[in-house]
Amino acid sequence: MGIIAKPFGWLLTLIYNMVGNYGLTLIIFTLLVCICLIPLYASQIKGTARMAEIQPKIQEIQTRYANDRETMNVKLQELYSKEKYNPAKGCLPMLIQMPIIMGLFALLRNPLLYIDSEVMIMGVHETFLWIPDLSQPDPWILPILAGVAQFLTTWVGQATSGSSNAAMAGSSNKMMMYLFPVMIFWLGKSMPAGLCMYWFIRSAFTVFQTMFLNKARKKAMLRAKIERELG
Repeated sequence: MGIIAKPFGWLLTLIYNMVGNYGLTLIIFTLLVCICLIPLYASQIKGTARMAEIQPKIQEIQTRYANDRETMNVKLQELYSKEKYNPAKGCLPMLIQMPIIMGLFALLRNPLLYIDSEVMIMGVHETFLWIPDLSQPDPWILPILAGVAQFLTTWVGQATSGSSNAAMAGSSNKMMMYLFPVMIFWLGKSMPAGLCMYWFIRSAFTVFQTMFLNKARKKAMLRAKIERELG
């Protein structure tokens, strides 16, 4: 992860030199990452809504060819092609974000390896709010905040994506909604507080981002519908 952590070290040092506080540096860094990922999330939300729209057709194919898996897959691919829908796009934001998380984790676990500035190295161990050292775990508050924020991220995503469809809101989605936040809380108790803070801010940002993008999408759909009716 050094190839990813090193540029992060440069960026964090640059921000730190401007603001002079490591906690604020991490907040600004996290917001910059989130802003850069907005186009990917917008595409993901659009794809999720599109998936909800074609779900009845998918279920029809799955029911009709339940005993013929090969034909079912062919028909599903034909449907995706016809509807111009790519299921793999939904995983893209997370796939891109995972190296970021791993690189940041490597950076915060071993800052001496990736940060050249002596001032910045000292800053990694600064006190921020109630946290005595952002390079060490925060046993309760940040892990709880990160877990709750992760739960809200999943809940808002499912609530606003039109996934009231039973197949879309099945047991696997419900399990992820409750299990993943518990995992984040448990991991957060042992990971550096700076990384846990990154996860909390990222998740909180995603909640508001999802609500805003869905509202904008619905307005655009309503506007397009009115234009079609008037045209």
